[in-house]
Amino acid sequence: MVQVKRRAETMVHQVLYRALVSSKWLAESVRAGKLGLGLRVLDVSWYSPGTRDARKEYLECHVPGASFFDIEECKDKSSPYEMMLPTEEGFADYVGSLGISNDTHVVVYDGDHLGSYYAPRVWWMFRVFGHRTVSVLNGGFQNWLKEGHPVTSEPSHPEPAVFKATLDRSLFKTYEQVLENLESKRFQLVDSRSKGRYLGTEPEPDAIGLDPGHIRGAVNMPFMDFLTEDGFEKSTEMLRAMFEAKKVDLTKPLIATCRKGVTACHIALAAYLCGKPDVAIYDGSWFEWFHRAPPETRVSQWKDRKP
Repeated sequence: MVQVKRRAETMVHQVLYRALVSSKWLAESVRAGKLGLGLRVLDVSWYSPGTRDARKEYLECHVPGASFFDIEECKDKSSPYEMMLPTEEGFADYVGSLGISNDTHVVVYDGDHLGSYYAPRVWWMFRVFGHRTVSVLNGGFQNWLKEGHPVTSEPSHPEPAVFKATLDRSLFKTYEQVLENLESKRFQLVDSRSKGRYLGTEPEPDAIGLDPGHIRGAVNMPFMDFLTEDGFEKSTEMLRAMFEAKKVDLTKPLIATCRKGVTACHIALAAYLCGKPDVAIYDGSWFEWFHRAPPETRVSQWKDRKP
C-alpha cells in the first residue's frame, strides 16, 4: 500500500513542471547562452511607494538577459481593487512584448530582502493564463548576488513574440465564489498575512480606510514561514508539516487569500511543491472583502484594541 502511494506521488511530481530553479542552474544557462525564445528571465520586483524603486534597481543591476516585468502595467487598471488580474488579451500582449511565447520557459525573481515576495504572484499569473513552463528562482536576487553570479546594467531588448493566454478559472476565485463558500464550505480558506494583520491587532501597511482582520473561517499561515532565514523555500517535508500543523488537508480543495492576492501565491507555490497544483487564489482578497462583504463575515480585533 505504501509503495502504491509513493508511486502515485512520484507520478504527480513527474507531471508537474519544476516550480523552482537554483541560481547555479540559471547561472549555467546564462553562461551557456541559452537565454532566448526558449528561456526568458524576468525581474518582477515591486516595492511599496517611497521605499525602493524596482525599475531603477533593475536598470542598475540585474541577471544578464533579464527583462523587467512591471506588475503595475500588467494588471486590471480599471479595477477599484489593488492588484487584480488583467484580461487574457492584456496579459498576452504584455508578456509577448517581453519575447515570451507559449513555448518559453519563464524564470521569475525579485529583489526583496526576504528572498521572494512578488515572484510567486507572477509565477501564478502565468499558470492562471495557461502557461505551465514557469519557475521561481529559489532564493531570489539577493542570493544570486550573495553567491557571486554575474550581473549587468544593460537592459534586454527581446524580439516580441506571440503569446496566447487562456484563463484557467479553476485557479482563481471571485468575491461571489468565496461568499458562497462560507455556506457550502467546499474549499478550505488560508490567509497568508502576518498573525497581527490576520487577527486585526496590527494595522494594514500603507492603507487608508482598510482595517486589518480576516474572512470568517480562514486559517492563518504567514507566507514568511514558508521561507528559510536565508530566503530559500523550505523543504517539501517541512512544508507538508506546516500544512498538517494547521490542519490544512492538501487532498481537499483550497483557496488562498491575503491583502491583494500577492502573498497568497506563496501558499499556492508551497502546496504545488507538495504535489498539489490546484490551489485557487482569491484575487481581490482582504482589500475587496473588507469593502464588499457583510460585516458579520469579517473577523477583527481592530475595533476592540485599546487606544
